[in-house]
Amino acid sequence: MPATIAAIAARLGPAARRFDIDVLDSCDSTNAVLLARAEAGAPSGTVVVAREQTAGRGRRGRSWFASPGDSLTFSLLWRFAPGTAPAGLSLAVGLAVADAMTKVGAHGTALKWPNDILKDGRKLGGILVELLPGAPHAAVIGIGLNLRLAATMPNELRVASAALDLPDADPNALYALLLTRLLERLEQFATSGFAPMRDAWTVRHAYQDAPVVLSADFGAARQGICRGVDADGALLLESEGRVERVLSGEVSLRPV
Repeated sequence: MPATIAAIAARLGPAARRFDIDVLDSCDSTNAVLLARAEAGAPSGTVVVAREQTAGRGRRGRSWFASPGDSLTFSLLWRFAPGTAPAGLSLAVGLAVADAMTKVGAHGTALKWPNDILKDGRKLGGILVELLPGAPHAAVIGIGLNLRLAATMPNELRVASAALDLPDADPNALYALLLTRLLERLEQFATSGFAPMRDAWTVRHAYQDAPVVLSADFGAARQGICRGVDADGALLLESEGRVERVLSGEVSLRPV
């Protein structure tokens, strides 16, 4: 069943009034489309869903592989009060996605700092949060989730990827569930930031208290014990008896 505006709104119920949804047959990137609309004054709660993305983006400039019917791909614009610090926002979004995955029975779902959704240790989906230039309190939140692994997916991606694989899943119901959980977590974030969600995030953390390697585009890789995150969403890496806060978005996390 293809995604439609009416079907998503019907499944949202009263929460539909909080969103302005558009469903595109195809676009290069839902984040790119929504960033342009945000700069033109689109209201908070604007959603762009794409049945197909031709140039989906992930962190660090990576592409997001998605073929028609095999993925959920959408972006949400959320405008916070001016002065709201975005620290930990991608983790709050990840928690909302994990909440939704638990609801549909996607067992084995976990979170990897700062923005990956894992299932049984493999990548189920990803999050890309981009702040509006000149308005850091406005965020475009892009989410991609694998419904199934496409037959055309390259083997090097397939071995590291996971899918929901829910044969009877209704994409419209899944979009509505994700938006509902995002609404709850974003309202909480607007009021209190990430700190009250830290414990819930830690419970779902894939590498909590595990030995890990941190690698970056520049600089040597580092090993240590991952001690979770702090109240601002910074990664805590214990090495040689001291705990370091890791903030850089250019850091990737791998288990030893």
